[in-house]
Amino acid sequence: MHITPGPVLETINSPEDLKKVPKEQLHQVCDELRQYIIDVVSVHGGHFAASLGVVELSVALHYVYNTPYDQLVWDVGHQAYGHKILTGRRDNFITNRKYNGLSGFPKRSESEYDTFGVGHSSTSISAALGMAMAAKYKGEKDRKSVAIIGDGSMTAGMAFEAMNHAGVADSDVLIILNDNCMSIDPNVGALKEYLTDITTSHTYNKLRDDVWKLLGKLPVGKRFTRDMASKLEASVKGVVSKSSNLFEALNLRYFGPIDGHNITKLTETLKDLRDIPGPKLLHILTVKGKGYALAEKDQTKWHAPGLFDKITGEIYKKKFDLPQPPKYQDVFGHTIIELAEQNDKILGITPAMPSGSSLKFMMEKMPNRAFDVGICEQHAVTVSAGMATQGMKVFCNIYSSFMQRAFDQVVHDVAIQKLPVIFCLDRAGLVGEDGPTHHGAYDVPYFRCIPNMILSAPMNEQELRNLMYTAQLESTKLPFVIRYPRGEGVMPEWRKPLEEIKIGKGRKLKDGKDIAILSFGHPGNFAAAAIRDLRADGFTPGHYDMRFAKPLDEELLHEALRTYGKIITVEDGTVVGGFGAAVLEFMQEHGYKNDVRILGIPDRVVEHGTLKELHRECGYDAQAIADAVRDLMSEPIKIESLL
Repeated sequence: MHITPGPVLETINSPEDLKKVPKEQLHQVCDELRQYIIDVVSVHGGHFAASLGVVELSVALHYVYNTPYDQLVWDVGHQAYGHKILTGRRDNFITNRKYNGLSGFPKRSESEYDTFGVGHSSTSISAALGMAMAAKYKGEKDRKSVAIIGDGSMTAGMAFEAMNHAGVADSDVLIILNDNCMSIDPNVGALKEYLTDITTSHTYNKLRDDVWKLLGKLPVGKRFTRDMASKLEASVKGVVSKSSNLFEALNLRYFGPIDGHNITKLTETLKDLRDIPGPKLLHILTVKGKGYALAEKDQTKWHAPGLFDKITGEIYKKKFDLPQPPKYQDVFGHTIIELAEQNDKILGITPAMPSGSSLKFMMEKMPNRAFDVGICEQHAVTVSAGMATQGMKVFCNIYSSFMQRAFDQVVHDVAIQKLPVIFCLDRAGLVGEDGPTHHGAYDVPYFRCIPNMILSAPMNEQELRNLMYTAQLESTKLPFVIRYPRGEGVMPEWRKPLEEIKIGKGRKLKDGKDIAILSFGHPGNFAAAAIRDLRADGFTPGHYDMRFAKPLDEELLHEALRTYGKIITVEDGTVVGGFGAAVLEFMQEHGYKNDVRILGIPDRVVEHGTLKELHRECGYDAQAIADAVRDLMSEPIKIESLL
């Protein structure tokens, strides 16, 4: 399907082209840009509501600033579709998030306009400040740095650390706070209430506008020195309202709030702020999903809806004749409620992902026992540890790639103290179209190296339920990690009775001859499919579902290594330091010399694509496993490996 941009947007292939558009036509540019995003995403998929909310801001920034010389840093970056379209990627935008196509996030190797690679939240202020400090050091006095951050990302500690530094760094950086009361789910916490207070303080806003005009817009303002103006502005604001104190206490000049959908006001304001040196913050108010009524009404649902009919709003869902397995996240969401009904010590924690993790079910049914702490992974881990000191059984549910941000807290606050926090790592392994910033590739190595940790992965939904059941038992005294992938499992009938799994014990699924497959987690299903095909060709691999990467099932490993001369390990994590590496370490310790091949995520950055495409590229889908068996079996067995 060919998608044609509007007549003005069609002429814009760079910000230089945008600057040639008369300011009276910027409204039309915004309308056409918004419609183009709707047209493309409805047919090709991707994030949706976030980019619609910053259309006017995207246009205004590239209209006013000298990009790419001036540095724009988008926080998270799923809202940067308009930015990409305006910076030479319009005609290629249909490849967004597709295999070998454009990234769904800003990416330095993709365009000089993408000044910083993003994907995780709350990094923009630090990055932009670093750029501003470097520009100052190099004497680039006319070079500007701008961080665009949402009110959801602003809840993270890293954002406050950066603002704290920006206030004393004496660098020319502008922070644009895009306030829409949303991240993926509605924002939570005191900061949300604080920003609401600023937004609704009519007296403050009117006087702030008057002061701003007095000092900067009217001739009388020219007679004030910068120091006199700053003191008067601060004094007046302090008398009228305390709303400005948070940012100004950090020595950031605060401007706003202003309407983020008024392109004329935005461009005028940005032109003014571009000429004001030093650290400053512009607070704009926007609507996530602006311009598409259904997205404005249900912003969580339309964050990334998949393919849809842009006229009716129908979101296309695959239709199946037979019952389908649930998503792993939903199995978690329903099972934690089942367990909590039996165990009143169970609590749930998630850092701003109640929908993505499915903890939302517990939050709705047991609101006093499940908590969204905002985009604060470090806090999520340590608050869970605090609860655990009081005898609570806390399920801390975090995406695998986001868990990386709280490594120190896991070591210092949980593992050293042997607190039995239960970490449920959603999106472990490759995640598909979100790409390298979101792949959960590294959790096995970074958890495996920490003392006192239990590290597990279920092969299916029943195993996930049983691991969750085991983790919350009083007999479990150590931190317990359960990692599981994005998407569907394999069991339509998944509600089986809960059973305890002995910690560190795997299971033998099939006996075989000459070669065995040791799988860890969901890829065991790929191995099972490969074995079915191989047996039709006369190959008979054994199969072991190991369940635990720490502690390893040493009894099962001894059996497999003594029985089979050739071993293949399969995992959906990095092969460097992962489950396969743990098997090699065990072999070295006990003197085994079997032929071993490790399948998993290779030691390189894996880009985006569908899960099937990426599993195939990385060489651990069913076909790749079968190929590895045939290849390894073509080599002679070393007799000494069986000794």
